[in-house]
Amino acid sequence: MSELFDAVDALVASRAPLPQAEERKRLRQAHGLTLDDVAAALKVRRATVSGWESVKKTTEPRGPEREAYARLLKQLAELYPAPAAAPAPATFTDQPAPEERTLSTGPAPDAAAMTEHENTQTTPAAAPTEQAAPRPARTARSTSTSRRPRAPKAAPAGTPAGGTDPRFENGPLAVVDVEDGQVLAYCTGGLVLDVPAKSLPSLVDWTLKEAKLGQLKLSGPGKDADPLLVLTEAALERYGLPVALTEEERLAGRIPEGHKVIKQLTRADWKLTKRGFGPWARIYRPATGSERACVQLCIPSWHALDSRHWGNAAQLPPAELARLLGVYASRVMTPRGSTAVTGLELMTALHPPTRASEPDETGKRHSEHNPGSLGKDPVDCAPCEAPDGHPLLKDLPRFHVRGPGEKLFEEAYDWARPLTDAECTLRHLVGIDVNMAFAAGANGLVVGLGAPTHVKAPVFDPKLPGSWLVDLSHVDLSRVKVGKDKWADLDASLLPSPFTPKRERPDGPAWYATPTVAYAVELGYEVRPIEAYVRYENGRYLDGWYNRLRDAFLATMADLGVDADLSPADFLAAMDGYKERDPQLAIVVSAIKATVKGGLGKLRERPRGEGWRPGEPWRALSRPTWRPDIRAAVISRTRINLHRKIVKHAAFTGQYPVAILSDCVVYAADGTSPLDFLPYRDGKPLPGAFKLGIKPGLVKHEGTQSVLWGEEVRERFNAPELNLARYIKDGTVTDVDNGE
Repeated sequence: MSELFDAVDALVASRAPLPQAEERKRLRQAHGLTLDDVAAALKVRRATVSGWESVKKTTEPRGPEREAYARLLKQLAELYPAPAAAPAPATFTDQPAPEERTLSTGPAPDAAAMTEHENTQTTPAAAPTEQAAPRPARTARSTSTSRRPRAPKAAPAGTPAGGTDPRFENGPLAVVDVEDGQVLAYCTGGLVLDVPAKSLPSLVDWTLKEAKLGQLKLSGPGKDADPLLVLTEAALERYGLPVALTEEERLAGRIPEGHKVIKQLTRADWKLTKRGFGPWARIYRPATGSERACVQLCIPSWHALDSRHWGNAAQLPPAELARLLGVYASRVMTPRGSTAVTGLELMTALHPPTRASEPDETGKRHSEHNPGSLGKDPVDCAPCEAPDGHPLLKDLPRFHVRGPGEKLFEEAYDWARPLTDAECTLRHLVGIDVNMAFAAGANGLVVGLGAPTHVKAPVFDPKLPGSWLVDLSHVDLSRVKVGKDKWADLDASLLPSPFTPKRERPDGPAWYATPTVAYAVELGYEVRPIEAYVRYENGRYLDGWYNRLRDAFLATMADLGVDADLSPADFLAAMDGYKERDPQLAIVVSAIKATVKGGLGKLRERPRGEGWRPGEPWRALSRPTWRPDIRAAVISRTRINLHRKIVKHAAFTGQYPVAILSDCVVYAADGTSPLDFLPYRDGKPLPGAFKLGIKPGLVKHEGTQSVLWGEEVRERFNAPELNLARYIKDGTVTDVDNGE
């Protein structure tokens, strides 16, 4: 009987009328499909599908292709019904009437709401938490960018109050592609604009004058984000740019200054920044008053989107790439370069160096320092905070190696130890990973804002950020304070030192950041600094940065089905396979994490070629955000936060970590789940110890391997202290450091 039904369906489909050519094209683009996608699915040539959509000379499919094509169009029509008749378009005085088109005003699917633009606000607010739609929203096209489609339903909870700025009503960015000879700009929310520009200079002009792209500033004294254009390979060919960089260009990070497109920009009075025309080019004209004229380019085929952080984003179709980058832009900020660059720019966007003063006697405002920011001028670090090769160290003897008494060395854990006999009798090694560990370390941290002051024999102040030369070798981890008037006896040989990232323990005076010294006091020991570089001008500079990234992370994880209020068992179940629920949003999560780590890494950016020699300044030193002391304080606090949890766990359970790598900790256990060794009672964790959950600072399951696997790997590589945390996720051992 089913065969008869199938035959009837095929007979009906073979005679059913198909939509008009324009409607066929609208349905395909609304679902983010290319001609190649449809051709591959129906096993026909691309030109055949193009003919079915041709307005001038429409061809009709025949035979089984018609049946399949009709089925496709029917399903797409159910997903994207034809919009209601649009009102008459507004009259534009700068364009002839025949060139105008109307823009669909039908209801937009949820994806449009998900990537809605940030609203006007003077303080950092929670990022949108709308549920993500799995496909791009309905497509609409226009050469004169008028009003975008609006969702008729109420905005989801968590959406900021207020309306979208009409200057940026088409979103923060667009992916520029070429299809059937027409240049299209895929914006967030499913909007697609026709692009009339024939050259790159005219594309920049169109972006600034007609595209209505950009993003509102994140703080009162800040600046609106410049529009971002992502150029596909087809767009690069259309505008005379290479699809890929040569090896020489890749190493230089740019195309030659004599390239014809750069000459076109120069003739049109456009300028490039010092880094030239590379994967993240910025094209601008000097600002006149408060008006900025700047467009950012992102070129995925030139490796602008690092696959380590952006996954396969560079290979996505234009509509899907616009959706992915749009979510990141709405929740973090419009990308300004790599995730590291964006992380650093986010700090500045939330705390601009200057603000407008109160009006003077003539009513005129002036630029003045913005309190709580790092200012507009760089400050020198302390000598102990300077990395090797810094100009402050140019008088040191050649090949001199600085020891702990000369150099501040605050780094993340890379620690491991051999298993005990008791641990070898257990069956599994279970790894847990701290969510957004370095972001959590930045939360509420007081950091220096100005230059350091050198002090001899100071009295330690845990509220004063700085670098302290102090001897902590007397701190005995076998007896530590774990609460008010409460001490615990521990096996110090099974614990990492809180003061160094590897197995060695301090054996004399060394430089430490404030959180490390404060922890020694917390453990119940007296400290007497020899000298210090302290910063009396200080504040919680990273709080807004943390809040923005935390909210972006939690909102995106919630869209992937992992909520912040799940029970431990439900949380572990929700985390299982969460990336497959929406691979694009999973990429956004990866990019947010990379923004945290990369932004902090940029605070101590090292020389990047450019003919640099030790003792000479490098480009990053000219930034007020080159602050190695802030990076050291965040890493110090992150490491101390982790050690505090390890000590509480050991004091309560008698269990000690086997290996630690940055924010991943491995324990031996009889079961395969973190619940097999984390001490939960009635669903509640041990106060101050590890807790399962998605919020920054809480932990998730990183991976489980057998104890036999761990011992076999260490024996195979003759490395009894091989850091198993490096390989616990999937058990694949790719490189071995022999525990050094």
